[in-house]
Amino acid sequence: MGFLDQLKQEAQAVQARQGAAVQHLDAHVAATEDACQQLVRYLSELAAQLNVIQPPARGLTLDGKTSWPAMKLTEFRFDARKKILRQKEVTDHIALGWRMVPAAPTPERGRVSVNFPPDLERVEARLRAGQIKHERLEQRHPDTNKLLSIVFEHDFAARGSLVFTADHDLAHFGLRMNGVVELAVQQHTVPVSHITTAWLDDLARAVVGQPSLWG
Repeated sequence: MGFLDQLKQEAQAVQARQGAAVQHLDAHVAATEDACQQLVRYLSELAAQLNVIQPPARGLTLDGKTSWPAMKLTEFRFDARKKILRQKEVTDHIALGWRMVPAAPTPERGRVSVNFPPDLERVEARLRAGQIKHERLEQRHPDTNKLLSIVFEHDFAARGSLVFTADHDLAHFGLRMNGVVELAVQQHTVPVSHITTAWLDDLARAVVGQPSLWG
């Protein structure tokens, strides 16, 4: 076999591997888009139904001691955005957002006081997670000016969300859960094969505070 023939064989082998890789990616893209369409159908319908029901929210607290009044979930909004991947339009992300507000109107604001760094970090993380409007005040000793505690005065209103960001090449979603399990942000990787009606039902139970695998 001549040298040119060897090069031809090598080129054919490279082309075969490239073709297999493209087919593999195309299969992942197709599976991811199928899962995206299922998410769109489920979450858009979920938003419509929960806007009518306005279910009660799970008990909320910033410091683990001071409970918020009875809350409800409202103003559910669904959104889906596109992007271009290798000259094709595909889904970029799919989101569901909502508000947590008092079940009965209240003119009062909440107030929590912390004086240890771990408690302060925990309260600040929950304020950020819930996008809660608040003011931070310092309590100091009148004579020594020593910092005694930090007080947060806050609204009784928070936000929650689910955001599915599609990774078509790897056939999975990055799931960002905000305010689903307590006032906290959680990040998960979800294979597209997990996106079934049963899996979404369990996630919906977590959103409305019912028992689920999410805790």
